[in-house]
Amino acid sequence: MEYSHLLALSTFALIGSITPGPNNIMLMTSGANIGFYRTIPHMFGILIGFTLMVIVVGLGLMQLLSAYPLLETILQWACVTYLLYLAYKIATSHNMSRDNDAYQPMGILAAASFQWINPKSWSMALSAITLYSAGINSLYAVYIIAAIYCIIYIPSACLWVFAGQRMQKILSKPTNLKYFNYSMASLLVASMFFSI
Repeated sequence: MEYSHLLALSTFALIGSITPGPNNIMLMTSGANIGFYRTIPHMFGILIGFTLMVIVVGLGLMQLLSAYPLLETILQWACVTYLLYLAYKIATSHNMSRDNDAYQPMGILAAASFQWINPKSWSMALSAITLYSAGINSLYAVYIIAAIYCIIYIPSACLWVFAGQRMQKILSKPTNLKYFNYSMASLLVASMFFSI
């Protein structure tokens, strides 16, 4: 892959990784509710799940979805349903106590699995494979794309979690936290409509 392609891919990955979407909104919410360290499994789950998604899409899943449009429709409805459920869970968690289990962060497996029904993850993976693997040894390109996303994702995710964590003082008042969680739930639902 040429330097110009790597630069373009890196820019594309940065924009996709750092802009608001379901993952980043949930990471910020988690950072605000439980802090950075308890959010690390969620971040690694996203990293693992999205990396696997890019590889699987690059190895042929995109062609399968094109051949069977019903699968794509089922996947879209699963995305909508699960994102609405997550928005409800975020909106109804109103306790910031680190000892209280009112807010349950996603673990590694849940966050990795979530990538498969996250509309932004799908659009990023499909776009990256389509745009940046054409005319190149496809297997090599797929692994390069996955590696670039891994490298760029980590600092992007940390920024969102730290932003949420920085809000903890403001959100220590229960009413502020309640409105923050309502806002994050609303943004999660809105991000779904922009991604589908």
